[in-house]
Amino acid sequence: MKVTTDGFEATYNKYKNTVYSVIFNYVHNVDDTSDLSQDVFLKLLDCNKEFESEEHLKAWIIKVSINHCKNHFRFLSRFSDEEIPESIYYDNSHEDRELLRAVMSLPEKYRVPLHLFYYEDYTIKQIGDILGSPEATIKIRLKRGREKLKKVIEGKG
Repeated sequence: MKVTTDGFEATYNKYKNTVYSVIFNYVHNVDDTSDLSQDVFLKLLDCNKEFESEEHLKAWIIKVSINHCKNHFRFLSRFSDEEIPESIYYDNSHEDRELLRAVMSLPEKYRVPLHLFYYEDYTIKQIGDILGSPEATIKIRLKRGREKLKKVIEGKG
């Protein structure tokens, strides 16, 4: 399957929230998130890649999003603690907002695997492939991330 200019809008609408939330997980800045999200979709529009499946396309988009964030931080040494935008919430319940704030307060190495596992429904193997880490590393980061998250929620972290 190939993303054509005709099918681009449908692909964009399907993955825009995923891309936005993955990037916001890295940069914590609404303006940078918007810019980087646009860059990801421009790269998708320009790429001439044949995707094996819808899952392959989604994994590619997430990997490109992560790489754009890493490149962003190579050139910029700033980090903002902006308020989480309303558009990133998956549910409007107060508990979910507080949980997302707690997740966002974790270090990147725990925050990103937790986000991909719980919010994007990726398996440990898929997360390892996306992040370029062994499955054992992802398992440990998920375990430690959950422990740190528990401490943050209980007010001890």
